[in-house]
Amino acid sequence: LHLSIRRQRQMCIRDRVVHIIDDDEAVLDSLSMLLDSVDIKNAIYPNAQSFLSAHEGNSIQQLSGCIVLDIRMPGMSGMECQQRLEALKCPLPIIFITGHGDVPMAVEAMKKGAIEFIQKPFREQELLDCIHHALTLNKAAQKRASHSLDVAQRCESLTAREKEVMERVVAGPVSYTHLTLPTNRE
Repeated sequence: LHLSIRRQRQMCIRDRVVHIIDDDEAVLDSLSMLLDSVDIKNAIYPNAQSFLSAHEGNSIQQLSGCIVLDIRMPGMSGMECQQRLEALKCPLPIIFITGHGDVPMAVEAMKKGAIEFIQKPFREQELLDCIHHALTLNKAAQKRASHSLDVAQRCESLTAREKEVMERVVAGPVSYTHLTLPTNRE
């Protein structure tokens, strides 16, 4: 039983990519090797701009996985990258990592939607747990989005009469107290 659950979890994770954005090459290499060791696909980027350039256009909205993002980098900072990703409607959960974090910075990152804020050095298992959580959140969000799209497509395929009936059903029960019903006077 545990083996099949583990396999299902790995299959779900294999479809997703952990995007690691950090200006420290040693961090990129070590995190990539860590994720490779547990069969998690990953891609590395030396700065925020290289990630954004790699996913220009609408492709950023189609990404699946999560982002591990250094907060302090030359050029575009992690916080600026987070704002840009939000503006682009990027669906990926963000895990911030930093060697120079403070409480106000962590609070700001979390308020803007980050799911975790981890200070370097961190335990590998702590980061892996955060990544698994982020991938689970991303999968659930994609499932909800897919369901919403399916419902919208089904609604579009309804005839005018079916749409009218659906609108009445959605509106809820009709109150008959104010209606005058015809009576049979025979």
